[in-house]
Amino acid sequence: MKLLRTLILRPLLRDRLRTAITMLAVALGIAVVVAIDLAADAAAGSFRSSLETLTGKTDFEILANGGIDETYFGRLATLPVDAHFSPIIEAQAIIPDIGAVPLYGVDFVEYCGARTRACSAGAVAGDSDSVLASPALARRLPPDFQANLEGRRRQFHLTALPGAGAEEYLLLDIASAQELLHRPGRLDRIDVTVAPDEDRDRVERAMRAVLPGAYMIEKPGARSRENQTMLRAFRLNLHALSYISLLVGAFLIYNTISVSVVRRRAEIGVLRAVGASRAAVLAVFLAEALLLGLTGAALGALLGRLFALAAVRLIGDTVNAIYTTSRPAPIELTSGEFLIALAAGSVVSLLSAFAPAREAMNVPPTEAMSRGAHEHRARLRWRRWLAGSAALAALAAAASQLRPIADFPVGGYLSALLAVSAASLAAPALVLLVDRLARAVTRRRAESLLASRGLAASLSRTSLVVSALATAIAMMASVGIMVGSFRETVSVWLDEQLRADLYVRSAVRPAPGEFPPVDPAVAGIAAAIPGVAAVDRYYGMEIHFRGLRPSLGAGDIEIARLHGRLRLMPGQDRDAVLRSLPNRDLVIAGEPFANRFHLHTGQRIDLPLGGRIVTFTLAGIFYDYTGGDGRLIMDRSTLLKYLPRQPMTNIAIYLARGADIFAVERRLRLRAAPYGVTIARNSEIRRLSLTIFDRTFAVTYALEAVAILVAILGAANSLLALVLDRRRSLGLLRYLGASTGQMRGLILTEAAFLGLLAAAAGLALGWALSLLLVFVVNKQSFGWTIQFHPPAALLAAALLLVWCATVLAGLYPARVASRLNPIDVIHEE
Repeated sequence: MKLLRTLILRPLLRDRLRTAITMLAVALGIAVVVAIDLAADAAAGSFRSSLETLTGKTDFEILANGGIDETYFGRLATLPVDAHFSPIIEAQAIIPDIGAVPLYGVDFVEYCGARTRACSAGAVAGDSDSVLASPALARRLPPDFQANLEGRRRQFHLTALPGAGAEEYLLLDIASAQELLHRPGRLDRIDVTVAPDEDRDRVERAMRAVLPGAYMIEKPGARSRENQTMLRAFRLNLHALSYISLLVGAFLIYNTISVSVVRRRAEIGVLRAVGASRAAVLAVFLAEALLLGLTGAALGALLGRLFALAAVRLIGDTVNAIYTTSRPAPIELTSGEFLIALAAGSVVSLLSAFAPAREAMNVPPTEAMSRGAHEHRARLRWRRWLAGSAALAALAAAASQLRPIADFPVGGYLSALLAVSAASLAAPALVLLVDRLARAVTRRRAESLLASRGLAASLSRTSLVVSALATAIAMMASVGIMVGSFRETVSVWLDEQLRADLYVRSAVRPAPGEFPPVDPAVAGIAAAIPGVAAVDRYYGMEIHFRGLRPSLGAGDIEIARLHGRLRLMPGQDRDAVLRSLPNRDLVIAGEPFANRFHLHTGQRIDLPLGGRIVTFTLAGIFYDYTGGDGRLIMDRSTLLKYLPRQPMTNIAIYLARGADIFAVERRLRLRAAPYGVTIARNSEIRRLSLTIFDRTFAVTYALEAVAILVAILGAANSLLALVLDRRRSLGLLRYLGASTGQMRGLILTEAAFLGLLAAAAGLALGWALSLLLVFVVNKQSFGWTIQFHPPAALLAAALLLVWCATVLAGLYPARVASRLNPIDVIHEE
C-alpha cells in the first residue's frame, strides 16, 4: 500500500488536471454505453399488450392475415375442451389533449358478467357509446368525452375500471367496435385460456381441426418476440456505436499508464534494484488503472442516467416512427446496472493498462535508469508494427466477406475492429513520415521543426494519441458518409416512389404496422373532381410470415405502371413485370424482404390470406427503404379475390397536365371533410419523410460527438503529459532564449500536427469503414442497397472543426510550457 501511495497516488494528486481529464474520458465512455442501454430499454418498452394486464395470462393466440371470420369463434366455443375463448378487436382511439390510446373490443356480456360493479347498465347492454377505461386513463378523462376512431369523431360515456396500474386503454363492446371500426364479421384475434387440469396439446389439436390451415395458433409472447426481432438490428447497431467512446477511452487509459511508466522509469529501476518483485511493479500500475477506471465508471454511470433522459426521446421517436408503437418505460439505473458499469470500466482499464504495466514489470533496473531507452525501442519497432498493420488489414478484408450469423453482421463488425487495429499499428509510421515531411518543407521555421521532432521523439505516446483521435474521427467520417449516402439514396427513391400529386389517408395517425381504413366513397369523390386524371386505390396490411411481420400492399398496378416510377432491381423489365401482375397469383417483393428470406425471381411463396394458404410466384424485386421486415406488392384484383372485405387504406391521386393542384386539393378537402381523412401534397410527404430520417439518425450523431469529445480530451491530456515529461528539454529551450510566445507556438504546432495526423488517418480509416457500413453491415442488417454518396462539404467542415478543437486543446499545455522557469528545471535535473 505504501508503494502504491508513493509511486501512484501522489503523482496522480500532483497532476490533478491530467487525472481529472482521464477520469472524465472514462466517465464519458461509460456514460454513453449506460445511456444507450437504459434509453433503448426504456424507449422499446415491454411490448406487452395492455389487454394482457387486464385479462391475465393466455395460453394461445389465434391470428389470421386479413382478420378472423367470427363464425370460427362460435365453432371454437362448442369444442369439447376445457378452455376459454375471448374474441378481440384492436384499434387506436385519438383523444384530444391525450393522444393515441389503445382501444380493445371485447365481449362485454362475458367481461361484465364477473365484474358487474365495474360496468354500467349501458355497458352491460352493449350501448355503442359506453366504454370502460383503465384506472390510469379514467383519472384523466371526464364522464363524457370525444375520441376519434378511424377518422370519425365519436361521443362516449365513461365507466372507470377499479384497481390500479400505469397502463392506459379503453374497452368497447365487440359488437360496437365492429360497427364503429367498419369490421363487420371480423375479429383481429382470439385469446385462448386453457384450464389448469386440461391438456394444452389436446386443446391445440382440437382447434387446428376446426380452423382453416391459414389461421395461426401462436404461443403468448410471439408478438413481443416479433417486435424484439425487428428492433434487434437497430439496437445492436446503436450499442456498437456507443462502444466507440469506450474504445477511445481505452486508448486514453493505455496512454495514461504508458506515460506513467515512462515518467517513473527511474523510480521503477530503483525499486527493482532494491528488491521489489516484478509482480509488485505490475500490481502497482494495474492498481492505478483500476483506480482511474472505477472512479470514471462510477461517475459515468451517474452521467449515463442523465444522458438517457435526453436519448430516450430520440430513440423512442425512431422506434415509434419505424418499428412499433411503444410508450417509453421509466428510466431506472438499478444496482445491477451500476455494478455492470463499474465492471466494464474496470475491465476496460485493466486490459488497456496491461501492456504498459507488463512492460514496466519486465524492464531491467539498469535500463530503467535510461529515460530514452523506451522511446528508442519504439522507433526501432515501427517497421514491425507496419507489417502487423498490413496483416490486420488483410484479415479485415477477409472478415468482411463472412456471411451474417442469425441476421447479425458479425463479419462486418469484426472487419471494422480489425481495420481500427490496423490503423492503430500504422500510426507510428505515419508520425515518422510527417516528421520527415516537416523537416523537408519547414526547414526555416524552428517551431515546426521542433514540434515534429518532439512528436517523433515521444513516438509511443504520440502514436497512441493519433490512434485514439483517428478512431473517433474515422467513426464520425464513416457514419457521416453512410448517413449521407443513405439520405441521398432515400431522397432519390422518394422522388421515384412519390409520383402522385395528392395522397389521402385516414386522419388517424397510424402506428408502424397499422393501416387505418379510408371510406371507399372518398375515392369516388376524388375521381369526380375536374382535373383528376387517375385515382389509385391502395390496400395496405401487415401480415405474419415466417415469424416476422412484413407489409402487404395492393393497388392498381396499371396506374402505377403508367404514372409511377417503381424501380426494379437491375436485370428486370419493369413494364413486363408490372403488366404480368393483374388477375394473377404474382407478387413483387422489396429488396429487404427478398434478402431476409433469400428469395429470387421465379421462386414460389406461400402466403396465408384469410382462411387460405395461397401460393404466389415472385415476379420481381424492387428497391425499398420503408423499414421493418420488408414489403410485398400485388395487384388489388388479386388481393380482393382472397380478401374481398379488406378495407382501402390509402388513395393516390394523379392530376391531368395543367391542372391546378391547389384548386383540386381545396375541392377535395371540402367534399371529403365528413369522412375523416388527411390530404397531403407530394412535396409535404417527401419533406416529412426526410425529417423522420434525420430524426432517426440524430442519436447517431450525438454518439459520434461524444466519441470526438473523449478523443479531444485525450489529446489535451497527452499534450500536457508531453509537456510535463519534457520539462528538461523545454526548460533548456527557455534557458537558451526561447520566448514565451515561441514556447506557446511550439506546443500549439504540436497540437496542429497531431490534429492533421489524426484527420488524415481518420479520414482514410473512415472511408474504409464507410464501405463496410454501406455494403456489409447495412446490407446484412436491413437488406438495403445504398448508393455511395460521400457528403464532401459536411466532411470537410467536420474535420476542420475537429482540427480546430484539437489545437484549442493544446492551449492549456502551451500555457504550462510557456510558464516553465528554466532555473527551476535545471535545478531539478
